[in-house]
Amino acid sequence: MTITADAKDLQDDLVRLRHDLHRQPEIGLHLPRTQEKVLEALDGLPFEITLGKETTSVTAVLRGGNSDPARQRPAVLLRADMDGLPVQEKTGVHFTSQADGAMHACGHDLHTSMLAGAATLLAEKKHQLQGDVVLMFQPGEEGCDGASYMIREGVLDAAGPRVQAAYGMHVFSSLEPHGTFCTKPGVMLSASDGLEVTVLGAGGHGSAPHSAKDPVTVAAEMVTALQIMVTRQFNMFDPVVLSVGVLHAGTKRNIIPESARIEATIRTFSEASRLKMMDAVPRLLKGIAAAHGVEVAVDYLQEYPLTITNEDETHTAEKVITELFGERRLSRWATPLSGSEDFSRVLAEVPGTFVGLSAVSPGGDPDASPFNHSPYATFDDAVLADGAALYAELAISRLATLSRTA
Repeated sequence: MTITADAKDLQDDLVRLRHDLHRQPEIGLHLPRTQEKVLEALDGLPFEITLGKETTSVTAVLRGGNSDPARQRPAVLLRADMDGLPVQEKTGVHFTSQADGAMHACGHDLHTSMLAGAATLLAEKKHQLQGDVVLMFQPGEEGCDGASYMIREGVLDAAGPRVQAAYGMHVFSSLEPHGTFCTKPGVMLSASDGLEVTVLGAGGHGSAPHSAKDPVTVAAEMVTALQIMVTRQFNMFDPVVLSVGVLHAGTKRNIIPESARIEATIRTFSEASRLKMMDAVPRLLKGIAAAHGVEVAVDYLQEYPLTITNEDETHTAEKVITELFGERRLSRWATPLSGSEDFSRVLAEVPGTFVGLSAVSPGGDPDASPFNHSPYATFDDAVLADGAALYAELAISRLATLSRTA
């Protein structure tokens, strides 16, 4: 039987696990129930399990039985993130979230289930593996930088020698037709940074603004000026995305408040633009504040770096995808996506790549379907077996080539 056929035999189990995870989403770095479900899925399989000290991560190492004992054993890493989002689910699916204010709105329940399925497939082929496989079940991808915690605790060296290749996968609820795998060599996802701004003025009566220092009008000018700055100081072919998500001030319409707050997300697609933004944003905001005679506190928060895939490893993934599923299932992106990922931390340390997988409903319109992070985002279970097969085959085929070149 082929690995895709073996994976299809696991489909019902993967659906049950995915639905179970979806009903009980957990947020952040500490996911005890999710960790427990992963350990249950790995129970009885020949993996060496290490649990995180600072987080509820799970690292599982499978020792292959077909490597040359006279050579250093190659190792590859497969990663799945496990955390949900602080989103109130509105999909209406029968396995909807039972946790108030929490939802698997980004498909991490599918990632976890697919990697658990790959664990079973790889365990069945343990004696054919020409090296070792490290499974990285990671919490805290959504803004908590969980990958950094796992790297510090040694996930990249869990097999002994450092892994020589790393692969991650991410499902999408829109963008591409159902079942399409997406790749891109080089910059695939943007860097992500945060901006937190507090404008400090002097409160007063709304009828006499001249006797106060109004932070609201200054904050409003800052929001507009940030957008103008992006269009006037940055090359349109090296884009910058700045979106203000929080603009808050005041308690009543006839009171000028003492302060106003702005929070924004910033996405860049080159290290040069990222560094330029880190300098340009505070300079602009401090200049506007000074012009109006108010104070401003600017916190520019560095978050996730660019997700840069290795060209050779991307070609490896594309070859495996076309061999397993045919060329029609592969889409190579011409431009990066403006989302961000802490798998970028892994790719900064070892060669690897990141693969997208469309979980749009069969026949659904990928352009009209709600995107990841929406309370209405849905992900089709039918992709679970294919994702598990791809994870497993990436490890099997890459270990084979690494063993030949060792």
